[in-house]
Amino acid sequence: MSLCAECFHQGEHAGHDYNMFRSQAGGACDCGDGNVMREAGFCQRHRIKSSSDVPSVPKDLLMMSELVLPQFIFCLIQYLREGYNEPALDLPSEKDLHKVLQMLEPHISFLEDLTKMGGAMRSVLTQVLTNQQFYKDLSFGVGENACDKKSHEKYLVALKGSGLAFPEDKLAGGMQEQAAGTSTLAVQGLCRKIILTNIYQDQDGSQGVGKRKRVKLSSSSKDQSIMDFLKHKCFLEELLFWTIKYEFPQKMVTFLLNMLPDQDYKIAFTKTFVQHYAFIMKTLKKSRESDTMSNRIVHISVQLFSNEELARQVTEECQLLDIMVTVLLYMMESCLIKSELQDEENSLHVVVNCGEALLKNNTYWPLVSDFINILSHQSVAKKFLEDHSLLVTWMNFVSFFQGMNLNKRELNEHVEFESQTYYAAFAAELEACAQPMWGLLSHCKIRETQEYTRNVVNICLEALQDWFDAINFVDEPAPNQVTFHLPLHRYYAMFLSKAVKCQELDLDSLLPDQEMLMKLMIHPLLIQASLSEIHSNMWVRNGLQIKGQAMTYVQSHFCNSMIDPDIYLLQVCASKLDPDYFISSVFERFKVVDLLTMASQHQNTVLDPEHERSMLEGALTFLVILLSLRLHLGMTDDEILRAEMVAQLCMNDRTHSSLLDLISLESIENPNPKSGIIPGSLSFESMLSAVADFKAPIFEPGGSMQQGMYTPKAEVWDKEFDPVMVILRTVYRRDVQSAMDRYTAFLKQSGKFSGNPWPPYKKRTPLHPSYKGLMRLLHCKTLHIVLFTLLYKILMDHQNLSEHVLCMVLYLIELGLENSPEQESDEEDSASGQERCHDSWFPGSNLISNMRHFINYVRVRVPETAPEVKREPPPSTSSDGLASSQNSGTAQVFSLVAERRKKFQEIINRNTSEANQVVRPKTSMKWSAPGATPQLTTAILEVKESILSLLVKLHHKLSGKQNSYYPPWLDDMEVLIHPENPKYSHGDGMTAVDRILLKAALQSRMNKRIIEEICRKVTPPVPPKKISPAEKKTLDKEERRQKARERQQKLLAEFASRQKSFMETAMDVESPDADIAMEIATSEQHVSEAVYDCVICGQSGPSSEDRPTGLVVLLQASSVLGQFRNSNEPKKLPTSEEEQIYPWDTCAALHDVRLTTLQRFFKDSSCLQSVSIGWEGGVYVQTCGHTLHIDCHKSYMESLRNDQVLQGFSVDKGEFTCPLCRQFANSVLPCYPGNNVERSLWQCHSNKSMQDLIKEVEELQEQLGTFPSETNLSKEMESVMKDIKSTSQKKYTDYSKTPGSPDNDFLFIYSVARTNLELELVHRGGNLCLGGASTAGKRSCLNQLFHVLAMHMRLYSIDSAYNPWKKLTQLIHNRSSHEEQPEVPVLYRDVPSLLLIQILTMPQTLHKEHFACIVKVLFTLLYTQALAALSVKCSSEDRMAWKNSGGLKKNTSNAKKSWEALLSHVISELSKGKIYEEENTEELAMGNTTVWCPHSMECYLQQFCLPFLRITTLLQHHLFGGELPSCQEDEEFTVLATCLGLLPSSFQSAQQFTSASCLDWPVPAFDMISQWCSELVSFADKHSEQVKVLLIQEPTWDLPHLLQLPENYNTIFQYYHRKTCTVCTKVPKDPAVCLVCGTFVCLKGLCCKQQSYCECVLHSENCGAGTGIFLLINASLIIIIRGHRFCLWGSVYLDAHGEEDRDLRRGKPLYICKERYKVLEQQWVSHTFDHINKRWGPHYNGL
Repeated sequence: MSLCAECFHQGEHAGHDYNMFRSQAGGACDCGDGNVMREAGFCQRHRIKSSSDVPSVPKDLLMMSELVLPQFIFCLIQYLREGYNEPALDLPSEKDLHKVLQMLEPHISFLEDLTKMGGAMRSVLTQVLTNQQFYKDLSFGVGENACDKKSHEKYLVALKGSGLAFPEDKLAGGMQEQAAGTSTLAVQGLCRKIILTNIYQDQDGSQGVGKRKRVKLSSSSKDQSIMDFLKHKCFLEELLFWTIKYEFPQKMVTFLLNMLPDQDYKIAFTKTFVQHYAFIMKTLKKSRESDTMSNRIVHISVQLFSNEELARQVTEECQLLDIMVTVLLYMMESCLIKSELQDEENSLHVVVNCGEALLKNNTYWPLVSDFINILSHQSVAKKFLEDHSLLVTWMNFVSFFQGMNLNKRELNEHVEFESQTYYAAFAAELEACAQPMWGLLSHCKIRETQEYTRNVVNICLEALQDWFDAINFVDEPAPNQVTFHLPLHRYYAMFLSKAVKCQELDLDSLLPDQEMLMKLMIHPLLIQASLSEIHSNMWVRNGLQIKGQAMTYVQSHFCNSMIDPDIYLLQVCASKLDPDYFISSVFERFKVVDLLTMASQHQNTVLDPEHERSMLEGALTFLVILLSLRLHLGMTDDEILRAEMVAQLCMNDRTHSSLLDLISLESIENPNPKSGIIPGSLSFESMLSAVADFKAPIFEPGGSMQQGMYTPKAEVWDKEFDPVMVILRTVYRRDVQSAMDRYTAFLKQSGKFSGNPWPPYKKRTPLHPSYKGLMRLLHCKTLHIVLFTLLYKILMDHQNLSEHVLCMVLYLIELGLENSPEQESDEEDSASGQERCHDSWFPGSNLISNMRHFINYVRVRVPETAPEVKREPPPSTSSDGLASSQNSGTAQVFSLVAERRKKFQEIINRNTSEANQVVRPKTSMKWSAPGATPQLTTAILEVKESILSLLVKLHHKLSGKQNSYYPPWLDDMEVLIHPENPKYSHGDGMTAVDRILLKAALQSRMNKRIIEEICRKVTPPVPPKKISPAEKKTLDKEERRQKARERQQKLLAEFASRQKSFMETAMDVESPDADIAMEIATSEQHVSEAVYDCVICGQSGPSSEDRPTGLVVLLQASSVLGQFRNSNEPKKLPTSEEEQIYPWDTCAALHDVRLTTLQRFFKDSSCLQSVSIGWEGGVYVQTCGHTLHIDCHKSYMESLRNDQVLQGFSVDKGEFTCPLCRQFANSVLPCYPGNNVERSLWQCHSNKSMQDLIKEVEELQEQLGTFPSETNLSKEMESVMKDIKSTSQKKYTDYSKTPGSPDNDFLFIYSVARTNLELELVHRGGNLCLGGASTAGKRSCLNQLFHVLAMHMRLYSIDSAYNPWKKLTQLIHNRSSHEEQPEVPVLYRDVPSLLLIQILTMPQTLHKEHFACIVKVLFTLLYTQALAALSVKCSSEDRMAWKNSGGLKKNTSNAKKSWEALLSHVISELSKGKIYEEENTEELAMGNTTVWCPHSMECYLQQFCLPFLRITTLLQHHLFGGELPSCQEDEEFTVLATCLGLLPSSFQSAQQFTSASCLDWPVPAFDMISQWCSELVSFADKHSEQVKVLLIQEPTWDLPHLLQLPENYNTIFQYYHRKTCTVCTKVPKDPAVCLVCGTFVCLKGLCCKQQSYCECVLHSENCGAGTGIFLLINASLIIIIRGHRFCLWGSVYLDAHGEEDRDLRRGKPLYICKERYKVLEQQWVSHTFDHINKRWGPHYNGL
């Protein structure tokens, strides 16, 4: 079904679960078509039935189109004929075809536009395309026109070249098309053809193509007509012919699909498509671009065949089913080879060769997909099931896959070349065989269709019989071969299962005779044994691919169609065959027969000793699965779903989508949407909520993001955990272990069991009556002998037995007790069983009675070296031994193989007389495998045990105590009445034994008595002095184990303590110290040197001039600061044309404009000292806090350079990872050697006067910056400065009008300090209320950075005449300024920039008192700027009022600390110029809205000053240490002012506080203000319009944020995925959008490439100075670009189950996950992308 986006969004989808796959190929919307979808699903527009009286289109309106279109379409066809040349032998003709198509693009686009004009135009087009007369007249009326003639000839040549034209060419055409996949043909003239056939090269030499004649199909003439005959009668047919010839050009496909809404066209086109079906297959086989072509074919066919009515019509009128099956058969015939299974020489069976391109590339996929599609319609499927010959043909097709990809076990050398053909084989069986089978099965669910099922089952059996005959199979499979592909067996099994489960057919009526059943079971059983062999590493020489096959066979997509049917078929065989024969077969196939002896030593002729254990485990596990599994034996669909779900959840927590993917719903769900049966997904959701709890998506500290997961509920672990199902469904063995670990954890947590539990025993659903025979396996002597033997061997500690073996043995015993035949009467000792007893092991076949049967002596065959031989055999005549019980004679040597042979012979000979079965020559019993070593001898072994006594002893052995078992019913009779005791449901081996003995006692009084007796006998302690060597061995073993465990614990503890101490030292480095430089002795005043640890050489010491130490740092350019915005409301990502984002109000833009304006009017060098840059492209320096010697670092880099391992970073660019914490870094910042004097100076208060300090500061600045002496340290400082400069692009560092001017460097250097301070402030949340050292402080290295910057700043001396310090601290008498460009007035200068200039030009180390002095002076300037800005904001009335009221206070003593007085003075000074004049009426109106009361004035002034105070306090914190105080937001100003020393610390906030009280004027306040204002006044005279613009306004910035995203992802997708790119005006193939600024870009688009940089990389440089965050529209993923690297970050849009949908593959509705988006934003702001995301790769500028 396909819907257009419009219809979909207008439909009702609330509460629906849907997947949306977005087609790029166009097509017809099915909304409103009742044949495709239910009416309830129509959109609002289509729900309203259109009235019948639609006005018809006026005739004359369509006349022109009716005249022109036939000619136009004929013209198009002629172009297509002309352009096509039959490809020459080797030369590809794709280029020519491409040229023709490019030339025709406008023609086809024109037709496409016509289809969009509505129904009337479409009906005209339909008329033209389907009218046979038009076609005849134009195409064949070619008498006079030579050009037409030529084109017609070309058309005929093309037809012939495709082997299609005339019926008389049938044979040649048919033969030639069967030539192997890639052969091409040359056409010479019109009639002569050269036919090429590929000769098959196979392992056994070259095989001619002739072998395909064996396939019956070629002879039938009906097939030939389907394959080879094609005649065109109208334009549509020829147009489709050329569309196919040109390999389905996208434009043509879209045109043909856009016509589909026209009903007549739809029918005509579908018939034409079917008519060309064989031709499509031939073209597809030859195509070089089969993938693309496949997709386009399916785009068409899915629209045609999804419509049931249409599919039915075409099936009836055009033999669609015949055509499809025949075409598939022909397609596969081209790649058949002789089967090597079983009888290689004489095999008549052919299979597909999985190495062929046809299978490897899934070329058959579109045809199979169509077939599956039409089989989903009931009416079509019924036709198929009714047609006997079609079914036979189909089984023929399926038999091509039977036994494909045969594996032969390598026994000597490792296989040279590991073929990967198995992918192709599994895909082919699943798609070409299994999926059509599920389609057919979905229609066999009710009694009325039972005849169809019977029919299929019989045809399957015939096909299987033919297959056995073809491979010459009798009874023994060829050794060392296995194929995983038995589709015929599986068809038979699945139809059998459906017949019994849904259609109530009698199983026996569908089963073949015993001999056929025996044959049927061999190959599936062989697969089970081979699985075990592969896991036991017996196939290791075949390479990894054989493991791949074993895993794929049980993998979730395949298990329903492969292992499940196989096991079901084996269950059916087991229930109908003789149980002894079946059990013997199992152990023989698993090659462990020789192991099942009571002797302690044996010789296995077919298995190496190291494989015995795992093969025995495999055999027993298989038996447990066979006997426990009820998937097809009586479970309902809901029970199956629940069991599957529980098994998957027990292995691991799962996401919703992986659960849906892992639980293949084919066998449960009904694929036909119209059948009215609710599909499985509804029960899926309710079942999921019943068995699992949802864990919301979480973030791990490392930054990796979890998806929403489902985890099993506690009661599921308690009651429903089924290890058997888990084993069946695990691909990796580790998953079973994982399930057991989780189970153990649950038991510990819930306090149910604290030890190491065994897999719990789970009760099974009752068997369907038809399969009751399966339980006879549990009650046959062969199995009992095996169980007895294994229990005995485990008790005696024979080699190669494991806990797993014991676990499975106990499981089988328990299964037998649970499924016992009708209660036996205890007293009767079945005599009838006595006669038929084939030896003297057990009296009958019931497990319950056999459990208590004592076996005294066993005769065994052992090698002569075995310990049993050396003993004296006990006298066999001893009355005590033999006569104790009438049937306890010496049990004979027991040979399973002989048993199996005997049974098989009996069935073959149909020898039914009872007598013959009993009287068999004993020799066959002692059958030994051929090639066995002859030195075996017979020994008699004293056993004197029964299964019950062995179990009791086992209990003692497991517990490690004598007499540990005490029958629980002796204390509490309740146990027998209510046996379902929860204490027995979870536990270890002892619990299992307890449970079994209890069940045995419950089932029979006699067993109960015997258990009590055994316990009484064992109770007297066995004399300890006689410890048998075997027991001694076990005791020693236990002791040794205990000691080893203790040793291990000790080692682990030691290791843990070492690890802990390492972590402590490592974490110490990270400790939130006031400054990251790790002064070990900060607290001790007298230690002046800071000591550093080098993380490479491990030595500690101070950093010196000669051997400097450095901090590991990451330098990165950042534009985060530039994203400050002036408004509080967040910017949204545009999702419509109306919404656009303009970057005018960003901090970066406003600073840029300001600098440009200043440069227009003032001296350049002065401008470059009046602002800071770095809002865009500023360099941010961060460290992990670890230090290393710089020489150590150089050798470390050298070693990285020589390291060939592919790293995620570029060593040539200086990148590396910190040797200790592996954090990404790219430079080393030298630590300035020196004392920590500044820290101590922090405490002492200076008594110097303000004037003295100002003088000192000036003198210090006047000192010329001398170039430092050439030391290692200075070299390193220079090199790190180079690194810092090269981090940012030139455009972000060069603002001077004269390029390369030193002013530029000066500006850049102090701006680096500004950038780092501002960013730290952002990381702290934009203010300092929290105080303390935040994580940002931890990554900060400002102290060391300051030293480097200061050293370089000192190289530039400021001409003393221009030093701003003088202007700030002295009254300068009128210097006549006749310069063309004056200096920037002081009031226009950025105060934080001035602060940094002052401090960085002072010699380091700076004194605290000088710092305080500079801050005080600058604060006076800042305050004056605030007053000036405020005065401009007021209306003229307010201004006058303030001027007057403040004027009164001017003369008071405290006037210089009263803002009213100061404001009044500023207003009166500025009034002298034209500053307040040109006020527009608009501005006045706006200004009047705010009423300025004293309180609001005070608030404004404080807010104006706060940013400077924050920056200064941070700077002080880094330079001089000391804690940052925390405070409330409203008291931040006073706290910071106190901290900086602007307010005396004794200041009490109780008194009425004003910001002006912080002022400390160096010269009389009013004079200073007058001087500063006069500069503005003189500027206003010349440029009055700019005066106010340049006044610094109150900077209230909102913190940087990414764009706000819409709730629903579809909103983004709909707007952007068809949006055209602004640069190339095309719709990008991979559209992306920048989440910082909202720019739309082409990812990887070559169209927008500039100088080899693709658009995303370019944008990341322009927008984020090398950091870009893009949302990929077609993938819902975020991609991060950082410099030359990129990484996929993940998605911030999740579905309803908390999962990502990468690449929108699942098509689920997605919603924003705000937590994830916050994390993304956090990583962007804190510059931690490099540290948190691990998977980086180079992008080579190609994104």
